[in-house]
Amino acid sequence: MSNEDPIKLFVKQEKIYPKSVSGRYRRLKWIVILVTLSIYYLTPFLRWNRGENAPDQAVLIDLVNAKAYFFWIEIWPQEVYILTGVLILAAITMFIATSLFGRIWCGYLCFQTVWCDLFVWVERVIQGDRNARKKLHEGKWTFNKISKILITHIIWLIIGFLTAGAFVLYFNDAPTLIHNMLQFDVSETVLIFVASLTISTYVMAGFAKEQVCAHMCPYARFQSAMFDRDTLIIGYDERRGEARGKHKRGDSWEGRGACIDCSACVQVCPVGIDIRNGLQMECIACGLCIDACNNIMDKVDLPRGLIRYDTVNHMESAVKGGHEKFNILRIRTIYYALILAIVGGSLIFALANRTLLELHVLHDRNPLFVQLSSGEIRNGYTIKILNKTHENRIYKLSVSGIDGAQIEVKSAGDVNADNLYVAADSVGTYHIFISADVSPSNSRDIMFNLVDSTEKFSSDYKSIFISKKGR
Repeated sequence: MSNEDPIKLFVKQEKIYPKSVSGRYRRLKWIVILVTLSIYYLTPFLRWNRGENAPDQAVLIDLVNAKAYFFWIEIWPQEVYILTGVLILAAITMFIATSLFGRIWCGYLCFQTVWCDLFVWVERVIQGDRNARKKLHEGKWTFNKISKILITHIIWLIIGFLTAGAFVLYFNDAPTLIHNMLQFDVSETVLIFVASLTISTYVMAGFAKEQVCAHMCPYARFQSAMFDRDTLIIGYDERRGEARGKHKRGDSWEGRGACIDCSACVQVCPVGIDIRNGLQMECIACGLCIDACNNIMDKVDLPRGLIRYDTVNHMESAVKGGHEKFNILRIRTIYYALILAIVGGSLIFALANRTLLELHVLHDRNPLFVQLSSGEIRNGYTIKILNKTHENRIYKLSVSGIDGAQIEVKSAGDVNADNLYVAADSVGTYHIFISADVSPSNSRDIMFNLVDSTEKFSSDYKSIFISKKGR
């Protein structure tokens, strides 16, 4: 057995301490963070008047009653295809944005990016900028170190709690739930969700950070399939930058590149990569390296843009003295746009033709039919009436396709086929019998028709009437 050290196949992950930077893209990221967090935290408090029999929260996912409300749109379980269409629409939108502008979603809008930026800002405010944080974490445990780290983690947990609290508000009436929380009167389910989401936010944004983007998020793995030579990505202009080297004020630039090898672009990168080595999977296209490099170029009196958003075709064209333009209309983007138009159009059509009354009929399985003493054949059915309006309504049921059919409603009280009551925004279930004086024959197709008392809404359902066993 050899005494030599074994080959190290794995290297311990080095902690990244992103340095603060100012510039156009950093300001844009702060604006996006402010807007997205405002939307996330304030949306549950928006009100939308749907009538006295419906919730007035603008965005609400009501799991108890199995409904989802998005402003003027109300989605029932039977309309899950609408949610599917929205998710497909969001995915295709992200695909076309990626094809045009690279990982713009990852750099600016992804929840992991937004909360990581917020957590790093808290860490920077309490512990200092890059060098101060690094020195603090690598130094001995002193009262100063313990107090700063403790305060940082307490604030992180508070942010995680507020994030979790805002999330559960989307599934409950926001003012009511907050009042109950203040009174310590909430269900175990809410407590479990708040606790788990608080911890997950704290861990993902406070500890995992760039590891989520590099190893957990599948988007980083397949994003290259949506890139082409006309995709806008962050790139380092080797033609201008090389050969790189240190530079002192007053030295000549003759025979050398514009990159002074200051590593400012690396120090501000939230995922810790060196963009000068080319586009890498970990890059989230946040643009902070551009700000850092532009600031350095200003200090050494050189043109900005050594690191910039650009396309491969434009960079290669610039080397040859050409001026390749940013091409939006490409086969890839046209293809995505067509899918987007088809899915979006289908979704609009589905919403525009959404009915506020649905009738569903289920034939009894046992027995399939009964022959009464009078000689009539009777079939049993369970009907479900979906009243999607926000008003209590009375409905009238009729059946066609069989002569002399009589409808009997099996229900307590004075209920018949002419006064089927269904409360607002709910489902009414009735068990009915249809009797007819018919001779035994193969099953007959019949049509149920339901109309409300105002004759404004109606719905039909095709079923069968069975009068003999077998075929």
